[in-house]
Amino acid sequence: MYDPAGVTTSPDFPIPAQMKAWILGNPDELLFRGKATPIPGRAEVLVRIDAVAICATDLEIISSGSPASIQGGLPFNKSFTPGHEYMGTVAALGPAVDEVAIGERVSVEIHAGCGQCSRCRQGMYTSCLNYGRPDKGHRANGFTTDGGFAEYAINHINTLARVPDTMSDAEATLVVTAGTSMYGLTELGGLVAGESVVVIGPGPIGLLAVAVAKALGASPVILTGTRNKRLAIGKELGADRIINVAEENAVDVVRQLTGGIGADYVIECAGTEVTVNQAIHMTNRGGKICMAAFPHGPLTTDLAHLVKNNIYVYGIRGEGRSATRRAMALMAEKRFDATKIHTHTFALDDLPTALRYARDRVEDAIKVVVTARRTATLADVAAE
Repeated sequence: MYDPAGVTTSPDFPIPAQMKAWILGNPDELLFRGKATPIPGRAEVLVRIDAVAICATDLEIISSGSPASIQGGLPFNKSFTPGHEYMGTVAALGPAVDEVAIGERVSVEIHAGCGQCSRCRQGMYTSCLNYGRPDKGHRANGFTTDGGFAEYAINHINTLARVPDTMSDAEATLVVTAGTSMYGLTELGGLVAGESVVVIGPGPIGLLAVAVAKALGASPVILTGTRNKRLAIGKELGADRIINVAEENAVDVVRQLTGGIGADYVIECAGTEVTVNQAIHMTNRGGKICMAAFPHGPLTTDLAHLVKNNIYVYGIRGEGRSATRRAMALMAEKRFDATKIHTHTFALDDLPTALRYARDRVEDAIKVVVTARRTATLADVAAE
């Protein structure tokens, strides 16, 4: 029976002492096991996870460990549960928590800073100087603390965004992706109305960056990539011009569309040496570039061009500065339809299949969502 001291529960939301969770063993090894249901502390809630989307970073963590860090090292064989793009229902409240109520549907941010370092005091909690120190109060669920491939997870109250009744569970899982795109635009200045924005890479973050930029009034919004089906979705989400870089020179086209001077803002969502240098050369003097992708290694870039043209480059991690709440506001107002990137849904007990669809892009999968509402029992799993 789940009844920890100081925690508020409700008979309407019975909580098991042991939950079902996927646990990372060796690289590429996930085990469906019983795990103690976590207990929320001060300023925390227990979230019953209703749905979780799969991110490309989840696939990297499961295979190579990085960028996750558990107990100061790689996350393998440490009873770690990955997954970070989830939503659910508040099931229990930590001591003295009254900011939310049991039964409320919420989407979550990944990061909760320690709240005491200089970066957190500046509002830069995704750059927390105590990153990876849960003993200091830092959480990055799915990276440094347990994530969402489970029935329950702990979240700080500052990471919660209420989900309107008009929004489905699957759509609510996409708020983190939209929030990352929103964070990128925030760091570039936020006031993009009437400014030109180029998005490089039609992955989930890139596609929703198009949607957010258009919702904020950017013009023109240009999307570059190589996959025509994804570029077409970008068009539906608001791109004024799409460029297949296998057929056109992206830098030349962007300069033509911007009167020869280049774009005001470029959001780089591919993370390759070629695309980073494209971003540099399609940005106008004094323009800004946001690096929203994780490059897999060192890159050779034209730094001289950056310096000579006073171009600013920003790196972002996650969905900081409350961008998730602002993205939720746009989605709640139906300013764009994030569900256009949701292509497949699986049950939690079928997570390996869901991961395969996401990794291998089976049936042109873009965003794969896993629902925790219908799962196998632990007895069923043990019997297999």
